[in-house]
Amino acid sequence: MVSEDQDRSLTEETAAEDGLEEPGLNDTDEQLGSADETVSSDVDPAVGAAVEDDNCHWYVVHSYSGYENKVKRNLDQRIETMGMQDRIFRVVVPTEEEVEIRDGQRKTSRKRVFPGYILVQMIIDEESWYVVRNTPGVTGFVGSGTEPTSLTPEEVENILSRMEAEQPRIKVSFRIGETVRITEGPFAEFMAVVDEIYADRGKVRVLVSFFGRETPVEMDFLQVERI
Repeated sequence: MVSEDQDRSLTEETAAEDGLEEPGLNDTDEQLGSADETVSSDVDPAVGAAVEDDNCHWYVVHSYSGYENKVKRNLDQRIETMGMQDRIFRVVVPTEEEVEIRDGQRKTSRKRVFPGYILVQMIIDEESWYVVRNTPGVTGFVGSGTEPTSLTPEEVENILSRMEAEQPRIKVSFRIGETVRITEGPFAEFMAVVDEIYADRGKVRVLVSFFGRETPVEMDFLQVERI
């Protein structure tokens, strides 16, 4: 693609033109601002319409972990100001909806699928590569050597389908074999041992000791808590 010396000179030249600088090891916070500790609620998971061009592919770009949303905004701005809309089409931070059960409460949020990585749909050439590679916060393309490796259509479909899934991923804080307390129902305040976890249904099967025998009981995640 571009030699190291050419890359450095191009970086300095565009920094002067755009008022942007390549972030170094000590000035990351200054260039990017605070880290995005959680994915902001205004991030739209929709990725837009398909682009039909045989030369257009999806690539994976590595960024500073925790700054994915900021890097996406920087890149979107550079695409517009540098007139690259005909070669760089979409920039996506892969996220999925996650429901976490903690202390008997259900908390919903959007979590990054691949922390530190951003997807870019683009026609790659010297100019488009340079615009993406020299966006503050971007540390490089994923690929072998200096050649970025594009994702297969199947890989792209799997990632985007996770973003658009109707059923959120459920995260639980307890594990199989762990002792929990039942908080609701006829066995409220009983201790039980987690036997099976059915994350897709939001259910858990526990073993309750009742009259000297272990009885399996299926319950909702919200009906048990860690002790």
